Order: sequence, then structure tokens, then C-alpha cells
Amino acid sequence: MRYGGLYLAVLNLAVTAGMVALIATGRRIGARHLKDPERSRAGFGALEASVLALLGLVVAFTISGAGARFDVRRTQIVDETNAVGTAYLRLDVLPAAAQPALREAFRRYLDARVAIYRKLPDIAAAQQELSAANALQEEIWKQAVAAT
Repeated sequence: MRYGGLYLAVLNLAVTAGMVALIATGRRIGARHLKDPERSRAGFGALEASVLALLGLVVAFTISGAGARFDVRRTQIVDETNAVGTAYLRLDVLPAAAQPALREAFRRYLDARVAIYRKLPDIAAAQQELSAANALQEEIWKQAVAAT
């Protein structure tokens, strides 16, 4: 999934190069078949304009899709941050004796979550950090249930 943007960029470049090559080939073939070279260029401007307009449309869709994916990621980060912050604040309702250990577990959990994103280009390392974060989440849950 990470390589989707790169794949689309390469595909767009290939389509663009293909369109330009086919336009040039068609112009040469047309010029060879027509006796009058000036007549061979007639109508080429409209064809070129339509091809470039389609290319502009493809580029616009690509940029729009990238912007939408960025907005989704940003929203997910804000949602996760709010969820962790809310859970951390709710520790205040637990007995005072249980709060320090749970707060420390939350700090370790937050560090593990940050480590996941830092190691994300390396999927195996990110999976290990995710496992550690999930273990911490289970530990926090058990401690919270025991405290209540």
C-alpha cells in the first residue's frame, strides 16, 4: 500500500511519454503521406490540446487523491492522540494508590506507539513495536480492571 503513490507516479509518467511518442509518430506518418507539409500540421493543435487537457486531468486526480490520503492520515493521528489523552485523564477516577503505576505504563505505551511510527519504513521492526504496544495495552487494561 505504501508504494501506491510511487506506482501511480510512474504510471502517469509512462502514459505521458506514450502520448507524446504516439503524437510525434502520428505527425511523422501523416507528413509522409501528405504531399503538402503545411497541410500535415492542420488539426494537430486541437489534438495536442486535447491530449494535454487529458494529461492535466490525470495529474489533477493524482494530486487530489494524495491530498485526500494526507487528510485521512492527519485525522487518524489526531483521533489516536485524543483517545490516549482521554484515557490518561481518566486515570484520575482510579484510587490514588493505582495511579502512579498506570501513568508510568501509559508513558511506556505512548513511547511504544511513537516508536511504531518512527520505525514504519521497516515493516518488521514496526510489527515488533506494535506487538510491544499491544502487550502494554493489555497490561494497562489488567491494571485498570484490578484497580476498579
